[in-house]
Amino acid sequence: MSQSVNTLLRLRELILNGEVRPGERVSELSVSDRIGASRTPVRAALMRLADEGLLESLPGGGFAVRSFTERDIRDAIEVRGTLEGLTARIAAEHGVAEGTLADLRDTIARIDDLLGDDRGVEATFAEYVVLNEQFHTLLAEAADSPILAQSLGRAAALPFASPSGFLQAQSVLPEARLILTLAQEQHRAVVEAIANREGARAEALMREHARLARRNLELALRDRTILQHIPGGALIRRRQRT
Repeated sequence: MSQSVNTLLRLRELILNGEVRPGERVSELSVSDRIGASRTPVRAALMRLADEGLLESLPGGGFAVRSFTERDIRDAIEVRGTLEGLTARIAAEHGVAEGTLADLRDTIARIDDLLGDDRGVEATFAEYVVLNEQFHTLLAEAADSPILAQSLGRAAALPFASPSGFLQAQSVLPEARLILTLAQEQHRAVVEAIANREGARAEALMREHARLARRNLELALRDRTILQHIPGGALIRRRQRT
């Protein structure tokens, strides 16, 4: 792994783990000293994380760690869902190669096997996250649109907006299997709509699928212990509830 990639991953990890707090100023020098990297890859990492939205530029130079309101997160999820819906519609209307459809169906079959595993949700959850991300990656590829794929990648760059952003909130819930089963049925319905060239249906299903993340957000915000399972949970400004 190159020093640039390692620096980016390390700095992102510090932010998402709450080791660098919201509002805290970060500069090339402070980060370089903290993680033991030279300033050139640190500068690139800071700019990349600002582009992703985890950092914001300060008027006097340097950056500060951003915090996010519940509305910020809902809006980010909605943008990602809108773009995924468009992706599904374009894939359906333009047609998808049989190999890509086979890969999508294979991923769904592997998730079926995982949900039927008698080890339980918590034991298999990490594998589910990988397969879920694979499904969404294949969907992005199915539209065969580099511009749309790039826009979707940017929309999902924030940890809260990604398809797996709030999945970990589910792993500790008693209704976890029910939610994952619902998500899996949506996966299956989207792929069949794409295969049948039903663009409007594929788009509506995919947008509804993305809204599961909003439900998971609400579950996470109800319970601070659940929020601790969310990467970047420390960056969320929770609304005071009465």
